[in-house]
Amino acid sequence: MFKKGLLVLALGMLLAGCAPEVGSEAWCTDMDEQPKGDWTANEAGDYAKHCVFR
Repeated sequence: MFKKGLLVLALGMLLAGCAPEVGSEAWCTDMDEQPKGDWTANEAGDYAKHCVFR
């Protein structure tokens, strides 16, 4: 029982730390590598705001 709970907790922590913060250098780099057709309208706006017009 304890091991199962520990595994769930570890998995949750792993998934929570995967995406970089919107507007950071890492996020801009990730967006550059992603096909533009896959972007949402919000992502496109955030990209323009944080990565193009700094």
